Amino acid sequence: MRRAVACFALLGFLASVSTHGPLAGHSVVRVVPETELMLTILQSLLAQRQSIDVWKEPACVYCAVDIHLTPLEFDDVISALREHGFEPKILIDDVQSLLDSQRRPLKFKPGSAVFDYGKYHTLDEINGWVLNKTNVYKEITSLFNITKSYEGRMMTGLKISTPSPFTKPAFFIESGIHAREWISPATAIYMFGQMLDRYKIDSDITKMVDMFDWYLLPVTNPDGYAFTWTGDKNRLWRKTRSKHGLCYGVDPNRNWDMHWSSGGASKDPCSDEFCGPSAFSEVEVKGVANFLQGIKGLKGFIDFHSYSQLWMSPWGYTKKLPTDFKQQDAASAAATDALEKVYGTKYEHGSIANTIYIASGSSADWTYGKINVKYSFGVELRDTGKYGFLLPEDQIITSGIETLQGLMALASYVKDN
Repeated sequence: MRRAVACFALLGFLASVSTHGPLAGHSVVRVVPETELMLTILQSLLAQRQSIDVWKEPACVYCAVDIHLTPLEFDDVISALREHGFEPKILIDDVQSLLDSQRRPLKFKPGSAVFDYGKYHTLDEINGWVLNKTNVYKEITSLFNITKSYEGRMMTGLKISTPSPFTKPAFFIESGIHAREWISPATAIYMFGQMLDRYKIDSDITKMVDMFDWYLLPVTNPDGYAFTWTGDKNRLWRKTRSKHGLCYGVDPNRNWDMHWSSGGASKDPCSDEFCGPSAFSEVEVKGVANFLQGIKGLKGFIDFHSYSQLWMSPWGYTKKLPTDFKQQDAASAAATDALEKVYGTKYEHGSIANTIYIASGSSADWTYGKINVKYSFGVELRDTGKYGFLLPEDQIITSGIETLQGLMALASYVKDN
């Protein structure tokens, strides 16, 4: 984009700012470092301004970087970026306006048989869905509890186990580990809903369900997720809600005891990537780890996130590839190929560190490195940045449909390999 066009777009942004709400005037801009020097400069600029909310980190040359800016930050940051040759592009001109357009009344009540998979749901609604499914499908489902969160919320999940003459391998899916990534639990819930509602009706679904004992923890960070529903100003919260000095929360996907705090994490309690005072400091993370260690025959693990459309395998803490990478990446390729065939949605695949960025202390690294789950993945769902963490509800079902196809292909690969 030529600089004149960029300037015009930014002026248009200033004229279109919403005037009401805590995120009025907040914007999301994208820049692309075109050289190693520009990448280094961008990393330095953002490190000097640690209060800035970076949606997509500066990971490599020609990799897009998305930055959420407040009105007070906007002029200073845009000026600094332009001084170093960047041409900022507006992705979201007013975060508040986007939130306002997505607002809807709450309808689902725990215990109700009616659950709209095309809507985002509160924590209570999600827990109500889990309870409802275990009541409707008593023969093949059960409810499991992990532990209570820092604020006292029970972490509840759903297990699907169909009759079998032998002990089946297990597959565990967690979603909602980062609070603001609402499409993650919404997609996972849709998939498990289809696995139950279409079992014995759809032959492909039936085959998939019968392959494994399936576990779903729909909201891995319940306190953080609940907090994102307490008002627009909290919608973009990422971390847990534990107290650390003057700041709240730990990044639960930097808190696992696998090369903890060795890169791609922060020791600053106010940072969105704060790894915690120690590995497993967060009761939620330690609880999930303990539960996973108790599952016999665990063969598959997925941690669903958003956004960027990436299907990734270990390692996250280093760019060195593990001994199992060839098979892990082949499994990722099988999943992304099947996913793309539905709507043409393109996903990249590879190791976490080489595909997105260095991230130590992640769940996928821990399940692979500590409890030997070869097929461990971190998946970044829709989109690639137009809406970012604020993906509209009209994309939930499409995300669920295509990701379910990817999961079916992945399950078949894992079963055979």
